[in-house]
Amino acid sequence: MGLNFQFATASKIIVGKNSVEKIPELIKDFGRNVLLVTGKNEDRVQQLTSLLPEKVKVSVFKIPSEPTTHLINEGVEFARKKECEVVIGFGGGSVIDSAKAISALVPNKGELLDFLEVIGKGQPLTERPLPCIAVPTTSGTGAEVTKNSVIKSPEHQVKVSLRSELMYPDVAVVDPVLARSMPTDITTTTGVDALTHLLETFVSNQSNPFIDMFCRDGMQRISRSLVKACNNGDDLDAREDMALASMMGGMALANVKLGAVHGFAGPMGGMFPMPHGAVCACLLPPVMEINLEALTEINDTKRIEKYDELAKILTGNSNAAATDGVTWVENLVQELKIPKLSQFGVSKKDFETLTSKAKVASSMKGNPIKLGDDKLRRILEKSV
Repeated sequence: MGLNFQFATASKIIVGKNSVEKIPELIKDFGRNVLLVTGKNEDRVQQLTSLLPEKVKVSVFKIPSEPTTHLINEGVEFARKKECEVVIGFGGGSVIDSAKAISALVPNKGELLDFLEVIGKGQPLTERPLPCIAVPTTSGTGAEVTKNSVIKSPEHQVKVSLRSELMYPDVAVVDPVLARSMPTDITTTTGVDALTHLLETFVSNQSNPFIDMFCRDGMQRISRSLVKACNNGDDLDAREDMALASMMGGMALANVKLGAVHGFAGPMGGMFPMPHGAVCACLLPPVMEINLEALTEINDTKRIEKYDELAKILTGNSNAAATDGVTWVENLVQELKIPKLSQFGVSKKDFETLTSKAKVASSMKGNPIKLGDDKLRRILEKSV
């Protein structure tokens, strides 16, 4: 069977220490009226606005936690009222997802639900988004190079995507120095999120040799640097590894579907207040274990070999087998002291709802093998 795949990412990517200082030059091509989407940290706002010349008008819109349908609608109206010409997302994945969504919706007429997947009409964007510059300050989501925004609907108790080929940022500025002030718990959960992106796309039923290159390199960087970054936030070599791995994970998931971990993570994040990376950490080892069990049952040696390969990458042991990869991830989650799902309120009474929602999630379509209800339930049992 011949190769058959596509690849797309942000139009321009700038990587390097202190590359954030290039933003004033970058916005010249886009306009002088800027919407700065950022988090709660006032110092972060000052860190960027101090770089911009006085002639640039900046309107700040804050994302206090994760983007909700209400918050995105509010941001769109704010940007329209301020007549913003360019959007800068400066923060973690939630901030960048919000920036991408706002920049996409400002020129497009209609309601947010007209364009959302699963709970909405899933209509395509017809107008090109406002220019968007994505500047991540965490290393996990890879949102700076993806074409979707994950948005929570409180009414539907689910996280869904606004997705379009038009939504790749115009510029991604990846500056590992920005992550130095990231708290350990966020370094931990975002780092495991990045690992999950790389691992799931590597074994995805849509995987291809081009994306596999990113996955191999990214997993290797995380295996040697995630714990280092958690133990010493000022280790710039480790921060650089994590920033690159996160970006590679974003490139991978933008072009190849993920799997059961993210199939569960969307509905779970919509039902319970928990960090997305913590959800991934709890689910990843049991998903790997159950997938391997299902693949062994049908003797799918080709996909099992992918698990063997990722085990060698993560452990650094050329003799490692698939189960060693599962053990390595389990040990990592324990070392990082990530709590079980039960500590976030998930219990057996939620399994039926979570399973039914996960089965229709977009990410589940990339799982290396279709899992029945029994196996999906066992994943949850092992995760709580």
